[in-house]
Amino acid sequence: MKLSLKQLAVYLCLVAFGGGAGLFGSRYLVPPNKSFRELRNVTAALPPDSVVPNSVNGSIGSTGGDNVNFIATAVQKVGPAVVRINATRKVANPISDALKNPLLRRFFGEDEQPIPQERIERGTGSGFILSEDGKLVTNAHVVADADTVQVTLKDGRTFEGKVTGIDAVTDVAVVKIAADDLPVVKLGNSQNLIPGQWAIAIGNPLGLDNTVTIGIISATDRTSAQVGVPDKRVSFIQTDAAINPGNSGGPLLNAQGEVIGVNTAIRADAQGLGFAIPIETAARVADDLFTKGHVEHPFLGIEMADLSPVKKQQINQQNQLKIQLDVGVVVNRVLENSPAKRGGLLPGDVIQKINRKPVRTAAQVQKFVESSTVGDILEIEVNRNGKTQTFKVQSGAYPQK
Repeated sequence: MKLSLKQLAVYLCLVAFGGGAGLFGSRYLVPPNKSFRELRNVTAALPPDSVVPNSVNGSIGSTGGDNVNFIATAVQKVGPAVVRINATRKVANPISDALKNPLLRRFFGEDEQPIPQERIERGTGSGFILSEDGKLVTNAHVVADADTVQVTLKDGRTFEGKVTGIDAVTDVAVVKIAADDLPVVKLGNSQNLIPGQWAIAIGNPLGLDNTVTIGIISATDRTSAQVGVPDKRVSFIQTDAAINPGNSGGPLLNAQGEVIGVNTAIRADAQGLGFAIPIETAARVADDLFTKGHVEHPFLGIEMADLSPVKKQQINQQNQLKIQLDVGVVVNRVLENSPAKRGGLLPGDVIQKINRKPVRTAAQVQKFVESSTVGDILEIEVNRNGKTQTFKVQSGAYPQK
């Protein structure tokens, strides 16, 4: 008995879509055998017109009294400026190409209608409003390659969004909608965060609008490699506030209701770990995208690692080097035709200072470079074979793929 092309397409679609649902609009997924209920975060979905009760002891930032009240107060301030972003894009249908094979068509029959060559992929993310005239920020992976972007406000209004710019290096994108007198967020400061401080996330996880999760700042200055996205150039904020698929692009708040980060990633191999782009990085990138349409990132062209006695021994054996220090930032590799190569840096150099300021971790070096401008000359002090040397390296622009 011959199977119809339609039956075959249905079977293949169930296999393909069952394993890949939700990829567009959320970069990292939790394995199906893990339950979100196992997370120890408090989660609450607030209705659009929720009212925060008055309480003398529930003021923002209060250490006593009803702590739920300070969370609700912060959310009431910011919630109206958090949006849902629905993006659609057309992608090639692999089933259509496979069924063009003459042998398959002979086996399954020639009288079936052709399978569409493209299918529509849909995803949902979050974002927040920066200006009253409709400037929004979200994650690049939420709107990348999107054919249509629909922005829905908390009050139910819906607008067509125009993607003004995307920066894949930091996973930041900006969207513009045609509206005025919109509610906006207040930007805070992420530079002095301390592990243990409150962290509040707002977004649309798993399609559940206006969801609030509460946790703490777990750590700061997590490198892209530690987070599992080595192609990015961000020192991430780590939080245990639940960041689920659909939260991408939403704000991470402090206890005062100020935005300190842009929620961007969850790790599939861990529970209760989420990461956010510091608001200083996101705001700087967003400003460049709105004004210039692109972002230039300073670039040295080195691979680094935090040095330890064990790491020193491994690097010395693998690369036949003679590193003597046990702590510092070691240069593992120098890219060809890079600013670092032209400036004189070599594998095995241990970076000790940049512009005469001590550095002890690769994250600190990355911050120094990111805070500079393309073309700036950085004075880099290194320890090479037990001797201190200083090199002047002019940063270049991060190469575009």
